[in-house]
Amino acid sequence: MTQPLGEAIRDHFERRILAGELAPGARLPTEQEIMTAFGCSRMTVSKALSTLASAGLIERRKRAGTFVARPRVHAMVLEVPDLAAQVMERGQDYRFRLDRREKVTAREGHLSGQSALHLAGTHFADGAPLAIEDRLVSLAAVPAIADADLTGEAPGTWLLHHIPWTEADTRIFAHGASAEEAAALGLQAGAACLCIERRTWRGTEPITAVRQLFVAAGYELVAHFGPGG
Repeated sequence: MTQPLGEAIRDHFERRILAGELAPGARLPTEQEIMTAFGCSRMTVSKALSTLASAGLIERRKRAGTFVARPRVHAMVLEVPDLAAQVMERGQDYRFRLDRREKVTAREGHLSGQSALHLAGTHFADGAPLAIEDRLVSLAAVPAIADADLTGEAPGTWLLHHIPWTEADTRIFAHGASAEEAAALGLQAGAACLCIERRTWRGTEPITAVRQLFVAAGYELVAHFGPGG
């Protein structure tokens, strides 16, 4: 059975976005260009793009065009943030130091059994430690990260710029810093910290698992809720 044109258009762009061929922020062809390529009406194109927008894969901006989005989880209450951008937005100097980099076989979680890149490092704001990070990235899902230069760009920032995600789980809790963690953050052992653990997927394919431990006084999470959902 021939696939309806609307579904063919949706499937075409969905597959390219989920495969990483169209990176977050990439501009899609205009509706006229899609109409010409698929030989269909503007209504068919518009319906297909609306479906992609409802799935959180694209953003349609008036007079600007259509762009690949960074999908968010749970009705966009919490997003996967770019920590470097957040620090710089509040007027501070940002730096990431990569402390460890090795290829491993993941032993637990949604990456269990997979070949992964293990990355550990420290985020700094105005020269002072803000957070330490321990991350696994699936090399099957993100092979390009094996050769990426992560000495000047934090892994999370690199992933947001190169790999679209469609689902994320986030766990947030208070944590008393161990002696090793406290030394890395310039704190007293047992000091209260904010711990964030996050897992992301692209479709059914796991991408990364990360644990970030923040100096409690240096970071906060804010979400706005309203009747619109």
